[in-house]
Amino acid sequence: MSCVFCENPEIQKQIVVENELAFAFPTNLPITPGHLLVSPKRHVEYYGELTSYEQLAIEDLRNKLQTALEKVFDAKGFNFAWNHGEMGGQAVPHFHLHVVPRTEGDAGIHRYDPRVFLYRPGSRAKSPDEELVEIAGTIKAAL
Repeated sequence: MSCVFCENPEIQKQIVVENELAFAFPTNLPITPGHLLVSPKRHVEYYGELTSYEQLAIEDLRNKLQTALEKVFDAKGFNFAWNHGEMGGQAVPHFHLHVVPRTEGDAGIHRYDPRVFLYRPGSRAKSPDEELVEIAGTIKAAL
Protein backbone atom coordinates (compact mmCIF):
# COMPACT_ATOMS: atom_id res chain seq x y z
CA MET A 1 0.00 0.00 0.00
CA SER A 2 1.30 3.44 -0.91
CA CYS A 3 1.32 6.09 1.84
CA VAL A 4 2.26 9.73 1.35
CA PHE A 5 3.36 10.11 4.98
CA CYS A 6 5.63 7.07 4.75
CA GLU A 7 7.00 7.54 1.25
CA ASN A 8 7.06 11.23 0.32
CA PRO A 9 10.65 12.50 0.68
CA GLU A 10 9.38 16.09 0.87
CA ILE A 11 7.57 15.32 4.12
CA GLN A 12 10.77 13.84 5.55
CA LYS A 13 12.56 17.14 4.77
CA GLN A 14 9.84 19.09 6.60
CA ILE A 15 10.01 17.23 9.91
CA VAL A 16 9.92 19.74 12.77
CA VAL A 17 10.54 17.32 15.63
CA GLU A 18 10.64 13.58 16.11
CA ASN A 19 11.29 10.93 18.68
CA GLU A 20 11.79 7.19 18.38
CA LEU A 21 8.16 6.46 17.49
CA ALA A 22 6.59 9.64 16.08
CA PHE A 23 7.28 12.72 13.99
CA ALA A 24 5.65 16.09 13.26
CA PHE A 25 5.53 18.17 10.11
CA PRO A 26 3.50 21.08 8.67
CA THR A 27 0.33 20.23 6.79
CA ASN A 28 0.14 21.39 3.19
CA LEU A 29 -3.42 22.69 3.81
CA PRO A 30 -3.07 24.71 7.02
CA ILE A 31 -6.06 26.13 8.85
CA THR A 32 -3.78 28.68 10.53
CA PRO A 33 -0.03 29.39 10.32
CA GLY A 34 1.85 26.72 12.29
CA HIS A 35 -0.78 23.97 11.73
CA LEU A 36 1.17 20.73 12.19
CA LEU A 37 0.48 17.02 11.96
CA VAL A 38 1.88 14.52 14.47
CA SER A 39 2.05 10.98 13.17
CA PRO A 40 3.49 7.62 14.23
CA LYS A 41 6.50 6.39 12.28
CA ARG A 42 4.87 2.99 11.98
CA HIS A 43 2.11 2.94 9.39
CA VAL A 44 -1.24 2.58 11.13
CA GLU A 45 -4.52 3.95 9.91
CA TYR A 46 -6.40 4.50 13.16
CA TYR A 47 -5.70 5.71 16.69
CA GLY A 48 -6.90 2.40 18.13
CA GLU A 49 -4.09 0.59 16.31
CA LEU A 50 -1.39 2.60 18.11
CA THR A 51 0.53 0.98 20.92
CA SER A 52 0.47 2.73 24.29
CA TYR A 53 4.12 3.66 23.64
CA GLU A 54 3.19 5.29 20.32
CA GLN A 55 0.35 7.18 22.01
CA LEU A 56 2.79 8.52 24.62
CA ALA A 57 5.31 9.43 21.91
CA ILE A 58 2.66 11.40 20.03
CA GLU A 59 1.57 13.15 23.24
CA ASP A 60 5.21 14.00 24.05
CA LEU A 61 5.58 15.73 20.68
CA ARG A 62 2.21 17.47 21.05
CA ASN A 63 3.35 18.96 24.37
CA LYS A 64 6.66 20.16 22.91
CA LEU A 65 4.96 21.63 19.86
CA GLN A 66 2.35 23.44 21.94
CA THR A 67 5.08 25.22 23.88
CA ALA A 68 6.98 26.13 20.70
CA LEU A 69 3.84 27.34 18.89
CA GLU A 70 2.91 29.54 21.85
CA LYS A 71 6.32 31.21 21.53
CA VAL A 72 6.54 31.42 17.73
CA PHE A 73 2.95 32.38 16.89
CA ASP A 74 1.82 33.83 20.24
CA ALA A 75 -0.89 31.15 20.24
CA LYS A 76 -3.54 31.69 22.90
CA GLY A 77 -5.43 28.47 22.26
CA PHE A 78 -5.27 25.23 20.27
CA ASN A 79 -7.37 22.72 18.44
CA PHE A 80 -6.15 19.13 18.67
CA ALA A 81 -8.02 16.66 16.49
CA TRP A 82 -7.89 13.62 14.28
CA ASN A 83 -10.36 12.28 11.76
CA HIS A 84 -11.29 8.61 11.80
CA GLY A 85 -12.25 6.87 8.58
CA GLU A 86 -13.47 8.25 5.29
CA MET A 87 -16.89 9.16 6.72
CA GLY A 88 -15.09 11.05 9.51
CA GLY A 89 -13.08 13.09 7.00
CA GLN A 90 -9.81 11.13 7.11
CA ALA A 91 -8.15 11.81 3.74
CA VAL A 92 -4.79 10.09 4.40
CA PRO A 93 -5.02 6.53 5.73
CA HIS A 94 -2.15 7.04 8.20
CA PHE A 95 -3.09 8.26 11.68
CA HIS A 96 -2.25 11.93 12.27
CA LEU A 97 -3.09 14.37 15.04
CA HIS A 98 -3.78 17.94 13.90
CA VAL A 99 -2.17 20.60 16.10
CA VAL A 100 -3.72 23.95 15.19
CA PRO A 101 -2.46 27.05 17.02
CA ARG A 102 -5.15 29.68 17.52
CA THR A 103 -4.69 33.42 17.80
CA GLU A 104 -7.05 36.34 18.16
CA GLY A 105 -8.46 37.23 14.76
CA ASP A 106 -7.32 34.14 12.85
CA ALA A 107 -9.58 32.80 10.11
CA GLY A 108 -10.76 29.65 11.89
CA ILE A 109 -13.86 28.95 13.97
CA HIS A 110 -13.41 30.17 17.56
CA ARG A 111 -16.81 29.36 19.00
CA TYR A 112 -17.13 25.61 18.98
CA ASP A 113 -20.53 24.46 17.83
CA PRO A 114 -20.36 20.79 16.86
CA ARG A 115 -23.11 21.18 14.26
CA VAL A 116 -21.09 23.86 12.48
CA PHE A 117 -17.69 22.33 13.16
CA LEU A 118 -18.76 18.90 11.92
CA TYR A 119 -20.71 20.30 8.95
CA ARG A 120 -24.20 19.46 10.13
CA PRO A 121 -26.55 22.00 8.56
CA GLY A 122 -29.46 23.50 10.41
CA SER A 123 -30.15 23.65 14.08
CA ARG A 124 -31.34 21.12 16.60
CA ALA A 125 -33.09 21.75 19.87
CA LYS A 126 -31.29 20.81 23.07
CA SER A 127 -31.84 17.12 23.82
CA PRO A 128 -34.13 16.40 26.78
CA ASP A 129 -32.43 14.92 29.84
CA GLU A 130 -34.50 11.74 29.51
CA GLU A 131 -33.19 11.19 25.98
CA LEU A 132 -29.61 11.65 27.16
CA VAL A 133 -30.12 9.17 30.02
CA GLU A 134 -31.53 6.64 27.52
CA ILE A 135 -28.59 7.13 25.12
CA ALA A 136 -26.09 6.83 27.99
CA GLY A 137 -27.75 3.60 29.13
CA THR A 138 -27.67 2.12 25.63
CA ILE A 139 -23.95 2.89 25.26
CA LYS A 140 -23.18 1.55 28.75
CA ALA A 141 -24.91 -1.71 27.85
CA ALA A 142 -22.69 -2.05 24.78
CA LEU A 143 -19.56 -1.71 26.89
